[in-house]
Amino acid sequence: MSGMFITLEGPEGAGKSTNREYLAERLRERGVEVLLTREPGGTPLAERVRELLLTPSDEPMAADTELLLVFAARAQHLAQVIRPALMRGCVVLCDRFTDATYAYQGGGRGVPEARIAVLENFVQGELRPDLTLVFDLPVEVGLARAAARGRLDRFELEGRGFFEAVRQAYLRRAAAEPQRYRVVDAAQSLDQVQRDLDRLLPQLLEMCRG
Repeated sequence: MSGMFITLEGPEGAGKSTNREYLAERLRERGVEVLLTREPGGTPLAERVRELLLTPSDEPMAADTELLLVFAARAQHLAQVIRPALMRGCVVLCDRFTDATYAYQGGGRGVPEARIAVLENFVQGELRPDLTLVFDLPVEVGLARAAARGRLDRFELEGRGFFEAVRQAYLRRAAAEPQRYRVVDAAQSLDQVQRDLDRLLPQLLEMCRG
């Protein structure tokens, strides 16, 4: 088995965390070593940056500040967790990665994609996910699910227009590079979403075997 980097993307309420756990269980049943992680976060230092990014504050955060914090956390995460796990041959399942930056800071905040790309290349070098699952659903459905979970974070407090821009940014990226992305209909029932993931398993196992 060789290491493989799989990212799960999508807006609030899309079920990424639940389905990441499900996918990990299915892979482990087949003898694959799996590491679960998330962004922003994944290390103690990066988790502290996550708190800065998600906690509502009276002081507005500039879009470039937000962008740089995201990549600062990512640099630590890559150095301490993701790259070592891939070197060991793990399958890394990461809840959000740089596609989220293009969607949230690019689509939602309006940061130019070229600026994000400079930081992407600086922090990641040539490393990109082997496969990205985009859990897509209508904005109103995602926001209702997020609200049902309880207190909203700084991003979840944004308006519908912000999340429409985020969704469209994800879908544009998936359409532009179909060999890397798989779009999953996250508005379905959880059982149906997981049946869709089951259909992906043979491809994932083949990719692991390299």
